[in-house]
Amino acid sequence: MFPSKILRMRFPGEIIWLILWAVRVSEAKSCDVPEIKHGQLHIRYMYRSTFPAELGAYFYYTCDTNFVTPSNHSRGYITCTQKGWDPAEPCQKRCLKSEIAIENGFFSESEFAYPLNKETKYQCKSGYVTPDGKTSGSITCLESGWSPQPTCIKSCDMPVLENATIKSNSTWFKVNDTLDYECHDGFESRDGHTGSVVCGNDGWSYKPECYGSGEKCGPPPRIDNGDITSFTLLSYAPGSSVEYICQSFYVLQGHGTITCRNGQWSPPPKCLEACTVSENILRTHNIRLRWSHNTKIYTRTGDVIEFECLRGYHRKTPAHTFRATCQDGKVTYPECG
Repeated sequence: MFPSKILRMRFPGEIIWLILWAVRVSEAKSCDVPEIKHGQLHIRYMYRSTFPAELGAYFYYTCDTNFVTPSNHSRGYITCTQKGWDPAEPCQKRCLKSEIAIENGFFSESEFAYPLNKETKYQCKSGYVTPDGKTSGSITCLESGWSPQPTCIKSCDMPVLENATIKSNSTWFKVNDTLDYECHDGFESRDGHTGSVVCGNDGWSYKPECYGSGEKCGPPPRIDNGDITSFTLLSYAPGSSVEYICQSFYVLQGHGTITCRNGQWSPPPKCLEACTVSENILRTHNIRLRWSHNTKIYTRTGDVIEFECLRGYHRKTPAHTFRATCQDGKVTYPECG
């Protein structure tokens, strides 16, 4: 009865619209205090009495260091919507280039900061490659920071070899990698018919070469006041080297190491003579050593010797001549009279 009467009632359009509006309002959701990961509401204590917040209400917030809003700013606003707070992730990770250093490499893009999941590229300097042998690589901004760690390692390119066969399929080599090669018939390396070189921080341990077997060298040339640091052999394979050393007080001039190439040694160094200052020479010029009481000294080429007049004598040559330099066994002495 009463219910059936209600069903037969007719409602004006305005009343129906109001009823629908009331239903929608009753279904509308409010928003509790937002949980802002890696950030916080701006002046939060002022907002305490405003929660739960109505639809459409918005509040300003700030992000922690290295985190930004979706629009890439340090602060923004969060809005209460039917689906909850918008943006759902108010503060997102931001990676800075200054947070990471690339040893022997550099970033190839100009941006300073990158948002979460953004990738950037880096280049390795000449002579360096990524762990997979490329000249460039990429890293990605993650919640934990940049990943993977950008790495540029020293590398050695495949050397150009004549008269030899290389025993490797690689095109590049990292530090401590070994490259084996074998000389063709009638040729040999410094180590014999086969040889090995090692990739180091300064490149290959030596330049691999194969020479004709008739291109060996005899004993290295002798030099005055010096000798080689190893035992002398009757013959040396192409590419072999020997090192020279001078006697005490003699100075090495030129390259201390010579190499056998095409049956000939490269030019040897020279040992520059020492200077001998004796008491007889000093008396002849009426001078003495200024800083030493010895009656005889030996000095190396390039060393400076200072003199002064004997007591009762005076300078006959300019003051600058009393500072003489030893030059390959020769000294220009000042005069006192």
